[in-house]
Amino acid sequence: MEVAIASSVCPAISPCSSSKERQQQPLRSSLGPLRRSTLVSGQKIMADPRWNFHRSVIKAVKTEEHVAREDLPVVRVDPLLAPHQDHLKYRFSQYEGRKKAIEKYEGGLEKFSLGFQKFGFNYEDGYIVYREWAPPAQAAQLIGDFNNWDGWSHPMEKDKYGVWSVRIPDVDGKPGIPHGSRVKFRMQRGDGQWIDRIPAWIKYATVEAGKMGASYDGILWNPPEDQRYKFEHPRPPKPVVPRIYEAHVGMSSKEPCVASYIDFADNVLPRIKSNNYNTVQLMAVMEHSYYASFGYHVTNFFGVSSRSGTPEELKYLIDRAHSLGLRVLMDVVHSHASNNIKDGLNGFDLGQQTQESYFHTGDRGYHKLWDSRLFNYNNWEVERFLLSNLRWWLEEYQFDGFRFDGVTSMLYHHHGIHMSFSGRYRDYFSEASDVDAAVYLMLANELVHTLYPDATTIAEDVSGMPTLGRPVSEGGVGFDYRLAMGIPDTWIKLLKEVADEHWSMAEIASTLLNRRYTEKAIAYAESHDQSLVGDKTLAFMLMDKEMYAGMSALQEQSIIIERGIALHKMIHFLTMALGGDGYLNFMGNEFGHPEWIDFPREGNKWSYDKCRRQWDLVDTDHLRYKFMNEFDKAMNALEEKYHFLTLPLIVSSTHDKDKVIVFERGDLVFVFNFHPETTYEGYKIGCDLPGKYKIALDSDAFDFGGRVRVGHDVDHFTSPEGIPGRPETNFNNRPSSFLVLSPARTCQVYFKVPKDAVQSEEENEDVSQPAASVLQLISQSAAQKELPFNFMDDIPDFSQD
Repeated sequence: MEVAIASSVCPAISPCSSSKERQQQPLRSSLGPLRRSTLVSGQKIMADPRWNFHRSVIKAVKTEEHVAREDLPVVRVDPLLAPHQDHLKYRFSQYEGRKKAIEKYEGGLEKFSLGFQKFGFNYEDGYIVYREWAPPAQAAQLIGDFNNWDGWSHPMEKDKYGVWSVRIPDVDGKPGIPHGSRVKFRMQRGDGQWIDRIPAWIKYATVEAGKMGASYDGILWNPPEDQRYKFEHPRPPKPVVPRIYEAHVGMSSKEPCVASYIDFADNVLPRIKSNNYNTVQLMAVMEHSYYASFGYHVTNFFGVSSRSGTPEELKYLIDRAHSLGLRVLMDVVHSHASNNIKDGLNGFDLGQQTQESYFHTGDRGYHKLWDSRLFNYNNWEVERFLLSNLRWWLEEYQFDGFRFDGVTSMLYHHHGIHMSFSGRYRDYFSEASDVDAAVYLMLANELVHTLYPDATTIAEDVSGMPTLGRPVSEGGVGFDYRLAMGIPDTWIKLLKEVADEHWSMAEIASTLLNRRYTEKAIAYAESHDQSLVGDKTLAFMLMDKEMYAGMSALQEQSIIIERGIALHKMIHFLTMALGGDGYLNFMGNEFGHPEWIDFPREGNKWSYDKCRRQWDLVDTDHLRYKFMNEFDKAMNALEEKYHFLTLPLIVSSTHDKDKVIVFERGDLVFVFNFHPETTYEGYKIGCDLPGKYKIALDSDAFDFGGRVRVGHDVDHFTSPEGIPGRPETNFNNRPSSFLVLSPARTCQVYFKVPKDAVQSEEENEDVSQPAASVLQLISQSAAQKELPFNFMDDIPDFSQD
């Protein structure tokens, strides 16, 4: 059967990225039609013009320009959006109105996103100037090491916008606050009580080592010029296809400890390059006081995670990656903030109204599953804070783009909790949609791509919202890619619930193809989510306890190990080849890292044993981990050579009885045999282009731990199929075919030999070659049939005649 690939139907992906969310049951309620009144905030509009932009946007919706607007380009791209065009037009008008307001009052997005040059600590004409937005504070002071924590010596002044400021002059030609000093913002609440907070725009924060439960201190990071890291290498060009290595610096050491940026740069980046990835995606870069949050409960948005080193050391890591030709994406968390008060942004919430806070008030400002605070994306200063945050990481640290975490939570008022997205478009465009959040993401993508056109943005969205991956200019949200989040759960379900012999090839292919061809997706078989405590890596799910004693290549492998390694290779490669427009792998899974991830906590006696990567497993030559690693290298190299993820895709066969999937990407033909036992000799596969084909990649090769049953020097010549011009008479709707050997639980890729190469071979061929070629074929046939080793002894050697 042929599977259509140009489907505009939304993928019905069910599980959310959070392990907690994956456990929720679908909510059985229907959402009513969109009502414009529900999309317009009823919040009080302040008198100051900077707070009045929302009113101007609402007014703009009613202008003739918007009423008479033609179909949005995104509707022409996907006609199924037509019934929801009013919603999309409204969303786009909100974006346009907000952008115009920013241009009017701030001089445009680019100037607006330079908030870090105004807020926080900056050096201006012989003074360190500190500014903090805290409208509810009755009084404020700057305290720290520099003034012996005596706030009365440095009171702050408040302007009409709720911004507090203080100027500290130089002392003897040096900054009044020395580099590395601890600092905090002290403010007085309405009840007269004084409280200390870490500055919201702080660039670095640390905690007293070894002190349990200690709160963080803000650090003034202003190193002398000779101590500042200077980038030496340019950003690598944007890859045709992103092959992403998702990594966590802290858990990247083989030792049970928190790894440093320097260690990662010197020891892990070369591994990533060696495995032919072109992009590194760094998790947990933003400061987070709770290590086990995996970096997703951010406390200091402009600060680097101090557990792994200093800002200058992170710059070294990124520059080192660039020197290797690796781009670096940052896992940015703008979907929520840590609930921490003493060391987080939540500490600035004193119960004030939402216009004077970073967060929504009441239930709307709190995520029940994540125990975290939710931003008010309609707030002027919140937008400045978040947009400036993106620019800070791009410019100060030279990141090449972002993977936006928790986008599903942002896009809907229900945050995806208790929701099962069916693929019906009304699930995405209704009163449940958070238009303010969508507009913020549009502004964010517009900013990032304006500043750095080659930057990459990826959305972690499980809902499958249409338009997420279309340009803002079309009326889309503007992401370059979305994560294909339904794929890992499909593999997990198959491995846990379905016996191998009952796997449906059609269902597997359908899941991998179930995406909008108009919006690019990043496919992955497993990420960090699938490795968290309570779950297992795919390798450990396949081989479990057998991995502890059965991975030595010096002994015969067990049935469980052979099956596990074979399926590990096939699952990852099929996911790459069929599942999207890019590929992602989590650190260590390329070689089948065993067990799971468990951060140090009271429940495991603060152990780091499961919070590290056991590189010695893949480095030990007699262990079978090297086979999975070598195959990972090879499949990435194949993609780099052919860029097959950009080539036209045709699935010609998903044979459930044979357990075989056959598809083409350009001149490449892929054959996956998932049958547990059956090896097919002379198996006919269809293709488009006639000619000669040879092996490009074989999971059964010696280097990949296979049985070496497929001849790599064999030429496969095509035969015509059916009547020319009549596809129904072809073989699996393909006009040509050739025969292959397809061993059980293996996959092969065949490439079409170019005509000029074929002609060159024929011209250079001597008389001895035909006999030698026949000899080689006989030898391979003997090996495939497991004939006695001395079978060849009785065959005359014609090659010397």
